[in-house]
Amino acid sequence: MAIERSFVVDSPVDEVFTWFSRPGAFQRLAPPFQPATIRRESTSLKDGTAELALPGGMRWVSRHDPAGFAEGRRFVDESVSAGARSALAGRVPWRHTHEFEAVGEDRTRVIDRIETPVPARFLDSMLTYRHRQLAGDLAAHRRADDAGLGRLTVAVSGASGLVGSALTAFLTTGGHRVIRLVRGEPNGPDERRWDTAAPAPDLLDGCDAVVHLAGASIAGRFTTEHKRAIRDSRIEPTRKLAELAAASGISTFVCASAIGFYGADRGEEMLTEDSDGPDEADFLADVVADWEAAAHSVADRTDARQMRVVNIRTGIVQSPAGGTLALLKPLFAAGLGGRLGHGQQWTSWIGLDDLVDVYHRALWDADLTGPVNATAPGPVRNAEYTRVLAHVLRRPALVPVPRLGPALILGEEGADELAMACQHVAPLTLREAGHPFRHPDLEPALRHLLGRTSDPVDD
Repeated sequence: MAIERSFVVDSPVDEVFTWFSRPGAFQRLAPPFQPATIRRESTSLKDGTAELALPGGMRWVSRHDPAGFAEGRRFVDESVSAGARSALAGRVPWRHTHEFEAVGEDRTRVIDRIETPVPARFLDSMLTYRHRQLAGDLAAHRRADDAGLGRLTVAVSGASGLVGSALTAFLTTGGHRVIRLVRGEPNGPDERRWDTAAPAPDLLDGCDAVVHLAGASIAGRFTTEHKRAIRDSRIEPTRKLAELAAASGISTFVCASAIGFYGADRGEEMLTEDSDGPDEADFLADVVADWEAAAHSVADRTDARQMRVVNIRTGIVQSPAGGTLALLKPLFAAGLGGRLGHGQQWTSWIGLDDLVDVYHRALWDADLTGPVNATAPGPVRNAEYTRVLAHVLRRPALVPVPRLGPALILGEEGADELAMACQHVAPLTLREAGHPFRHPDLEPALRHLLGRTSDPVDD
């Protein structure tokens, strides 16, 4: 059975083909709603091999066929058996031909032709996801190119996390070099060992910018030990990395932050980058304020006057690969989801790819400095969030969760500051910059992330 789908992107054919040839392309196109993780990317579209890890310890191995390769126009991958654990790939024939046709000077038709016994209805969501990812990524890179961004070498801490892995793949497909700052032994020339307490003087040599994402997970019971880990993994490591960046001549230092800056419960108040923190003591708000201050601690130093510092105040990131959506999806899929408490608390969310775009913009938009709210322009109340998620998954949302539920898991303080938080946040700085969001509204965002889109792929 042959399945063919196509669509057109607003980029020249050579740029599109080059995008596919770069490291990170396979990861950027891998749907997060499928039960597979990338173990190895192909190093060549002509004759490389890629490998996916499947449930139950199985593997899917795919090799590029040299006979089907035509530089700038076509490449082909097919499933192969490479041992007992990859037997599934050997038993399910799969040959995927990727073709690229110029449509005028600046547009490209991307054609996917798949020969497999797998019914088309099981593949349409994957192909739709891939096509939207490609179009969105190319558009984001085009905006940066139009703004004059050249090819950068970017040092990234926390590169293996949910946001870091998506961002590094996005950057490498755009032609940038990523230096991963790791706390273990480096694995290859694009990793460097980072001692958070005393970073090596040459850690950032040759780098143009730093994206600092590392920090202990906030999720968990708010014990004294957990709270100490949250704080200690952020404040001093950020201060020392910012000091080193300034001393190394880094032009841009982009640091993760959070909308927790505004406090756990601000009611109906619309919060922008100009809003102050809470009036009363709040653990996360205090941590975030000190975290941001640590990134700016070198502002008065002579060697830091040319270093632009951006703090990305991130909302609740949406991805089935991690975070709250990964926790909620199985509950809602089983029909056990529902609002938290009264459900009137504001949820300021952002899709993972929109967050990647915000970090990318922080690298090239010299007008961005200081705090930037990374939230979608359409925040919703918790009751609306649960209704939409249940609707996308075609399940009821009839089981309200009392405050006692998250309190048992997170503790009283954790429940108030995480699960029951009410923050009505607006991305004012991005809005004033005319920043386009891929998914400004919740339902289309969740449909894309969960593979529940119904739009036709073909032009």
